[in-house]
Amino acid sequence: MIEQTDILVLDDVKNLVDTFYGKVRQDDLLSPIFNRVIGDKWDIHLDKMYRFWQTVLLKEHTYLGAPFAPHMKLPVEGKHFDRWQALFYETIDEKFSGEKAKEAKWRASKMAEMFQMKIAHYKKSQTNPLL
Repeated sequence: MIEQTDILVLDDVKNLVDTFYGKVRQDDLLSPIFNRVIGDKWDIHLDKMYRFWQTVLLKEHTYLGAPFAPHMKLPVEGKHFDRWQALFYETIDEKFSGEKAKEAKWRASKMAEMFQMKIAHYKKSQTNPLL
């Protein structure tokens, strides 16, 4: 059995992101959406996710952006967020343990919840957020 550690350095973030998105890219529900939108630019997307999670978890401010905007018009609903979150939690549980691992799961759940509410709001109101 591999000893699990917490998410403490950028290499840990990269391990999390690479493993998680490897699962997403193979998932029957999520891969068609992600692969269609990202296409052959996975390296760019992964780099952005490294910086996002490095900023969120390690407090090393390398990500500048608005994470909701690129997701606003995706054809997603509750089942997609549920699968995304399940794969994220599975990856954390396989690779890490500790306070940052718990925080990553909590932040992912809050992000999924907020994105779902905002997407539903903008679909219902047929408006776009101010970017």
